[in-house]
Amino acid sequence: MQINDLKITTPRKKRKTVGRGGKKGTYCGKGCKGQKARSGAHVDPLFEGGRSTLIDHMKKKKGFKVHRAKPVVIKFIALTKKFKNGDEITLEALVKHNLLKGVEACQGVKVLGPKVGKFEFSFSENILASKSIVGERETIENK
Repeated sequence: MQINDLKITTPRKKRKTVGRGGKKGTYCGKGCKGQKARSGAHVDPLFEGGRSTLIDHMKKKKGFKVHRAKPVVIKFIALTKKFKNGDEITLEALVKHNLLKGVEACQGVKVLGPKVGKFEFSFSENILASKSIVGERETIENK
């Protein structure tokens, strides 16, 4: 048996460092001065050094749009040419008379324009009509 054949059965204890710790040297792995070099340092993870975040930039960006489909606008004059006086106007009827494409029906429909002649139409619930066409009484009753 030689000395190089001997093995330690119990593991060695880890060497304790005193004070600021050994084997770290001058700045102790914290770099030079600054907020993160101080004791008890904590920087907010969302802080980006004072610049505006991406979300803030999106608010300020010119022309930032909300992606929501707007209702299809149909003029009252077009309705007078395709429908008879007293007809009920529904989405299906508008598609049938080629005033609206079937794909556009899910976006909603809005009827605009001044009332022409003595035409009176009744509109279904999912069609918005301006006050000048329907009259103020009916718009209040529908709400």
